[in-house]
Amino acid sequence: MKTHAQAVVIGGGVIGCSILYHLTKLGWSDVVLLERDELTSGSTWHAAANIHGLHDSANISRLQHYTMSLYKQLEDETGQSCGVFQPGSLYLAQTEAREHQLRLQAAKAQLYGMNFSEISRERAEELHPLVNFDGIRCIMWEPEGGNVDPSGVTNAYAVGARQRGAEIHRFTPVTATTQKPDGSWIVETPKGNIETRWVINAAGLWGREVAKLAGVEMPLQPTEHQYFVTETIAEIDAMDRRLPSVADRDGEYYLRQEGKGLLIGAYERDMRFWAEDGTPLDFAHDLFPDDLERIMENVMRAMDRVPVAAEAGIKRVINGPMIWSPDSNVILGPVPELRNYFMCGGIIPGFSQSAGMGLMAAQWIVEGEMQYDMFAWDLARFGQWANDRDFVKAKVRDVYAHRFAIHYPNEEREAGRPLRTRPVYGMQKEMGAVFGLNYGWEHPQWFANEPGSKDTNGFTRQNWWGPVGEECRMLRERAGIIDISNFAKYRVKGPGAEDWLNAVFANNMPKSVGRSCLTPLISVRGGIAGDATVTRVGEDEFWVVSSGMAERYHKRFFDMVPLPEGTSFESWTERMCGFNVAGPKSRELLARLTNASLSTDDFPFMRSQRIELAGVDCLALRVSFTGDLGWELHCATEDQAQLYAALLEAGKPLGAGPVGARALMSMRIEKGYGSWSREYSPEYWPHEVGLAGLCKMGKDFLHKSALEAVLEKTPREDLVLIHIDEAAVTASNADATGGEPIFCKGKPVGRVTSGTYGYSVGMSLALGYVRHGSAAPGDEVEVMVLGQPHKGRILEEPPFDPKGERLRA
Repeated sequence: MKTHAQAVVIGGGVIGCSILYHLTKLGWSDVVLLERDELTSGSTWHAAANIHGLHDSANISRLQHYTMSLYKQLEDETGQSCGVFQPGSLYLAQTEAREHQLRLQAAKAQLYGMNFSEISRERAEELHPLVNFDGIRCIMWEPEGGNVDPSGVTNAYAVGARQRGAEIHRFTPVTATTQKPDGSWIVETPKGNIETRWVINAAGLWGREVAKLAGVEMPLQPTEHQYFVTETIAEIDAMDRRLPSVADRDGEYYLRQEGKGLLIGAYERDMRFWAEDGTPLDFAHDLFPDDLERIMENVMRAMDRVPVAAEAGIKRVINGPMIWSPDSNVILGPVPELRNYFMCGGIIPGFSQSAGMGLMAAQWIVEGEMQYDMFAWDLARFGQWANDRDFVKAKVRDVYAHRFAIHYPNEEREAGRPLRTRPVYGMQKEMGAVFGLNYGWEHPQWFANEPGSKDTNGFTRQNWWGPVGEECRMLRERAGIIDISNFAKYRVKGPGAEDWLNAVFANNMPKSVGRSCLTPLISVRGGIAGDATVTRVGEDEFWVVSSGMAERYHKRFFDMVPLPEGTSFESWTERMCGFNVAGPKSRELLARLTNASLSTDDFPFMRSQRIELAGVDCLALRVSFTGDLGWELHCATEDQAQLYAALLEAGKPLGAGPVGARALMSMRIEKGYGSWSREYSPEYWPHEVGLAGLCKMGKDFLHKSALEAVLEKTPREDLVLIHIDEAAVTASNADATGGEPIFCKGKPVGRVTSGTYGYSVGMSLALGYVRHGSAAPGDEVEVMVLGQPHKGRILEEPPFDPKGERLRA
């Protein structure tokens, strides 16, 4: 076994072998995979291994499509069979909501060139004559759907990697991972040690244990999962073709042909955790005792749908382990607190995503960044708070038991909550706040008339639509108080603070105390890694405000630029809270609580002051994400309740009150403002999103050379704001929410990134990207709300205060 390597992959399941294979495809031949037992041990070998292309996330759909396309190429390349069966998949909708979901996915398939479309019942019966289609509202057909052989796929990746120079060592457990001062690692095994630049944890069921070797906790939890295969069914035995799989997710089971019988599996409500205190090291190709009674409620629904299954005997039962993250998405990416340690764990639909996951991991390691924005998979979406075991178990129980439930726009699931709360949580709850989860924190989404109210969920307008409109109109007509404590807040202090910030961010830092600037953070490939407001609050002190959900993600970028000696960078997100007081009467409201002058002459737009409000020391910034007159007020966390009570009391005579995050979403879209992880992401270039003017190319900053390269290119896409026809949204009772394809003259040209109803302008609005040159302001387009065409028009300018007069009043 070699003693040095560019990368060491730990884990010989399908994902570890895919990562190894893709590293070699990107040119790294000096790579090693270490497997504690045999390849496919753990979860891989017993997987049902179904494959499908469509997902609610467009980028995950792209990666699943890539995975499905790669398997036959992999067979040709390696000579190793992947056992690919692609008889197609039938997707069934029993409910209106599922129909909306499937129609939206069909529209996305048109946009991304995938094959997924509606078929008639007659055609479906021809494809699968054993299915009873009674009660089905809508049937979609995916010709490439099917399944693969788990061991075949894993070994094909392994063969392909070996052909390009990789080494694979079975029966070689990793006993320690130790980082050296230069950032490289020593990986210890009973067969010797390997020094490597990168450690890649793809240990599957043992991902937690391997992470602990590096001093890292991972929010993962294994469960049991069962499926069974029937004996031969005469009707199937008589056929000369393979039947398509059936995706009846309203029935909460999965079903496909296996041999001359059927494979039926379920995610039951009465689930079971396994290995809560750690995965046994001697577990390999093991299974648990059968417990089919737990899944019989689901199985009975499958038998109602395919009656011949009820007459078949059971040939074998698989009850094996799977390992889950709190949201059922993979935990992927470099650990921000370590150097050169990459994690890939918690994979559920592994055979639909294995190639895409391997490609993304390899791109990140070799090239420094993935080609797609995959924040939904990024381990940085979880902070240390997510390692709370009660939280992990509650979330895993929820996502397992609701595996096939629809994830609705704006949906907030309650499992494991509340986890983190701020001092005003109780006050907000008493006022009727309905909370969402924001990086572990409870954060008010909207305010109901009665305490204890909850969201309803769906693709159409829900119970919060009216109250959110009242909040918007209150702020636009009078004033509103928005909790912005979820923003990430940082203090940079010391003699090198200005130089360091100029080296990190693309804009020039403010030269004068009390001035602020907006600035992009540039990604490795020249895209938008983030945006921030930076304020100079002292001669050598700066205050940085950015996206709260991206705080751990942005740590990777901040750590790329060494701090000058004597200069400190600290997160103050937990020690500071904040409110945005905005609206035409916001100045009058605040004047009741302070002796500081808030006039435009004394406190102009994009300026800051330290002021006292109701006896509370605050850093006040004259900025507002609402696009209206307003101030951000940042105070110590222990003073939050006192400040909030004072603001609410001062607002009462003016008709002002609390405003939630959904109203803020509406108002920022009325102004055409982008938001990180929606309009701003590493996928988008500054001149595509309208931020190129904030990039000062006369200085050096992080990833400037990458930005120079992309600025020389013609924009691929343009960010546009669309007014959707009122008659269309009234008929459907739905607004765009994000992800809907955009068509122009019958051709797909783009997709929505954010959508809302603009209450103060009386318009249903959608922010999104269209292919450069495909559509322009004034053009008519169609937005596929609920998967159905809704006429719209690209606006010349934002409908609310396009000149920014109220913002600067």
